[in-house]
Amino acid sequence: MPSLLRRSKPREGFGIREPRKYIDLNDYDTGIEAEATGPMVHVAEIYRYEDIRHLSDFVYNGDILMIDYSSVANDELTLRRIISELKSIAKDVNGDVAGIGKNFLMVTPTGIKIDRRKIRFS
Repeated sequence: MPSLLRRSKPREGFGIREPRKYIDLNDYDTGIEAEATGPMVHVAEIYRYEDIRHLSDFVYNGDILMIDYSSVANDELTLRRIISELKSIAKDVNGDVAGIGKNFLMVTPTGIKIDRRKIRFS
């Protein structure tokens, strides 16, 4: 009587996983020149409170900032100062600021508001 608990050899082509292959889109030339005609989205990392001075220029110029604050996430005082300053900048330009995910903040310029409701599909 054959044992049901014994493993049989996997059939050829089954059960063998190949590593995932990722495509670097920078390697492909689409032939389209990307020119910014409106606000750009900039991704930045912040390491200290003084970095706000450089980042604020982007918002004042009408661009959107995604800021990774994971390097200062453990320093509560610095993080509070950074968030307070970003709120002040957003208020100056009639923009918006919101937390996105665990360690990201988004700051938007005039006329762009952030919807805080998540879009979910069931």
